[in-house]
Amino acid sequence: MAPKPKDKPKPSPSSSQPPPAIEDLFTSLSKHIQRSDFEQAAKVADQVLSIAPGDEDAIRCKVVALIKDDRIEDALSMIQSSQKVPFDFGFFKAYCLYRQNKLDEALESLKRQEGNSATMLLESQILYRLGKMDACMDIYQKLQKSKIDSIEINSVAGLVASGRASEVQRMLDTLRVKATSSFELAYNTACSLIERGMYTDAEQLLLSARRIGQETLLEDNLPDDEIEIELAPIAVQLAYVQQLLGCTHEAIQAYTDTIKRDVSDESSLAVAVNNLIALKGSKDVSDSLKKVDRLKEKDLQNFRLARGLDLKLSPKQREAIYANRVLLLLHANKLDQARELVAALPDMFADSVRPILLQAAVLVRENKAGKAEEVLGQFVEKFPDKSKVVLLARAQVAAAAGHPHIAAESLAKIHDIQHMPATVATLVALKERAGDIDGAAAVLDSAIKWWSNAMTEDNKLSVIMQEAASFKVRHGHEEDAAQLYEELVKSDGNIEALVGLVTTMAHVDVNKAEAYEKQLTPLPGLKGIDVDSLERTSGAKHVEGASHVGISEALDEGKSKAKAKKKRKRKPRYPKGFDPANPGPPPDPERWLPKRERSSYRPKRKDKRAAQVRGSQGAVTREKHEAGGAGSSSNVSNSKANQAGASKGAAEQSKPPSKSSRKKSRN
Repeated sequence: MAPKPKDKPKPSPSSSQPPPAIEDLFTSLSKHIQRSDFEQAAKVADQVLSIAPGDEDAIRCKVVALIKDDRIEDALSMIQSSQKVPFDFGFFKAYCLYRQNKLDEALESLKRQEGNSATMLLESQILYRLGKMDACMDIYQKLQKSKIDSIEINSVAGLVASGRASEVQRMLDTLRVKATSSFELAYNTACSLIERGMYTDAEQLLLSARRIGQETLLEDNLPDDEIEIELAPIAVQLAYVQQLLGCTHEAIQAYTDTIKRDVSDESSLAVAVNNLIALKGSKDVSDSLKKVDRLKEKDLQNFRLARGLDLKLSPKQREAIYANRVLLLLHANKLDQARELVAALPDMFADSVRPILLQAAVLVRENKAGKAEEVLGQFVEKFPDKSKVVLLARAQVAAAAGHPHIAAESLAKIHDIQHMPATVATLVALKERAGDIDGAAAVLDSAIKWWSNAMTEDNKLSVIMQEAASFKVRHGHEEDAAQLYEELVKSDGNIEALVGLVTTMAHVDVNKAEAYEKQLTPLPGLKGIDVDSLERTSGAKHVEGASHVGISEALDEGKSKAKAKKKRKRKPRYPKGFDPANPGPPPDPERWLPKRERSSYRPKRKDKRAAQVRGSQGAVTREKHEAGGAGSSSNVSNSKANQAGASKGAAEQSKPPSKSSRKKSRN
């Protein structure tokens, strides 16, 4: 058979068909972009670049398509490979770096760009993410003059984040915008109300935001699952408001529903998990740890938030999640994991004091209070501008560990609260516990001096002076105490101070004490009491309620007696089936007494025969038979027989009778 001839290779389409025209490719590219089909748009841009390498419009379209398709790394690679193109891709590069959370590099890339509205808006977003709220708000105020859509939404968010929630309403009035003009603006305005403590108003505005959002998104023909994702932040914020209003059960239910639905809005899910575990506290720690683990990066063994989530949450939110996980690990007694996580927090949140506080908490949990005090003290020396909260924590740790001198030293370094009554009282108590009485007196004297020169409406001078006088009396400085009481009486006419003055002055100057005693208002009803006769008596016996009798009688002297209220006579209730006309025999008056205490009680007689039977029946019968047949036995042999019988009887009581013993009993 002859071999078949080989088929001729078919010509390739590229060789047979000419490439499409660039105009047609750009038309197709435009259609894909309008349909939001950015993946195909990037492919068409590649076709254009294969025909015309270095085409500026094609490169720009591909970069934008890659960014829209969330292929940020590919977009950056495209920008770096197109450096020879005369077009400046600095803005797109800054945006890609912003999306990758490389904020400092993004801000540096923007410095070389022209200061137009788009550049300023991106810069404000970068500053917002960096937490530089003042600089962010400066840019937003400049952008309010330009006609940018929904600029008020970002402006309200910036004001809330910068702690200027009270300025939100004034800004909306200036822009002539209503809070309910969009569901995003309503949500941000509700957040400002939460910051101001207006929880009920915030709840109503959040409900309006949810209603407006549902109507708006339904008009845009969005499916139900996407509407749920868009409105997830409102649902979580509503649960938070319910938590603040004290509706704990409703808040827990709302958080749990959000977590169970597992919405794809990662930031809302993270906030719901964090708030739920904070609300539950130390209850069901293992379940809380499982919920937090849903937020971690799956490929890492150690706990780190997922990358997408790490980019969406603010630094404050991320810090709260990490801190709550540390506390959960401490509650679960997983100290190794807590120590490892705490060691990584200073690098993540370099500007915060919470990592050092958590480190101290782990050391205290490990019974290393001294080390915790040392670590906190070193932080105070290194960062004095952040020392207030750390010093308070150090004072608390030292006081709980029984180191009052270190606690007092820490509190004394916080200068702006030295004069507050709570601080003064704590310092005095700590110095008294440490045995430094002079130091405690110096604290009181310093507080009196500060309040004497203070020009405030709510002056605490009288409170401090009274406590100082009481302290000096307690430690034997009656003269100084009397001087303080005398100043109080002259300035305020305080009755308590007058009583203290009379009592204290009696130890110093009796004549003065008697003079001040005359200023006391006499108690009514005590005019006829002879003090001398009372002193001659041996003493009065204590009678229940007697201490209140004289006072109550004195108070009732000048008042008219109130009419006694008529008590309504109620018909007595009898047991079921009881006839009051024929009650029958009276009940036993001793029915409530224990039986042993009743007159009719007779104790039971003891059975003497039970004590004579020892051992099994066969043993007793055999013993009697032997005793009758051998009457001439000696006393010694009888005693031995009795001992043997008793021992055998004791052994038989510890187990049931054997078969042989039962047979003998029948014989």
